[in-house]
Formats: sequence, C-alpha cells, structure tokens
Amino acid sequence: MSFAGKYELQYQENFEPFMRALGLPEAEIQKGKDLKSISEIVQDGKKFTVTVTTGSKVVKNQFTIGEESEIEMLNGEKAKVVVQMEGNNKLVTQVKGMKSVTELNGDTITYTMTMGDLTLKRVSKRI
Repeated sequence: MSFAGKYELQYQENFEPFMRALGLPEAEIQKGKDLKSISEIVQDGKKFTVTVTTGSKVVKNQFTIGEESEIEMLNGEKAKVVVQMEGNNKLVTQVKGMKSVTELNGDTITYTMTMGDLTLKRVSKRI
C-alpha cells in the first residue's frame, strides 16, 4: 500500500496537553492548535520523505524503513529513530520514550503518539 499523497489535518485530540508535556511554550501551543496542517508523503519503495506544513512552519523528514535516520520532532528537537513497517499500512517507531504510529486506511492517515498515559491523535484525509 502506498502512503504517497497530500493529506489535510481534519481533527486532533489532546494536542495541547501533549505539547505541554513535550515542553513547548504556551504561546506556540495556542498559535499551533488551530492552524491548518498539510502533510505530503513521497514514497519510493522503503524510502520516505514526509513534509509537514503548519502555518509558516515546514518540517521535512526523510527515512528508510529499517534503517537509522535523524528526524525533527514536533518540538523542533532532532532524534535518531528506526522506522519499522507493520503489515502494509502501518509505520511504527520509538523516539525519546514515545511510541509513534502512522496508519493508513483508504484515504485517511491516523497519526498516534503515546508518551506515558498521554496520547496525541491526529487524523488527516487525502486531498
């Protein structure tokens, strides 16, 4: 299954408490919570380029399934990760004590990040 395409954020759950737990300043959290977010995924076999544009902020990460890569996290921190594919529609990684799962179902991508008992869920639709 190909993840390639552009996706627009439809809704998110627990954005504010999750960003606070990551240590983002309150002003940034308030500014970011209502911004439209577009994700563009380019997939070439096991190589992925994911570009997320939220307002004027653009975060671009590249990784290859099963290989160590450096990514930029939601709070701007850089981290080394190994992304694994589960089945043919799920990307899973562990980063700095958080579990990140990106799941594709039809035209919908659900991105879930779990840290302790706090879960951020973002749902985007293909545009």
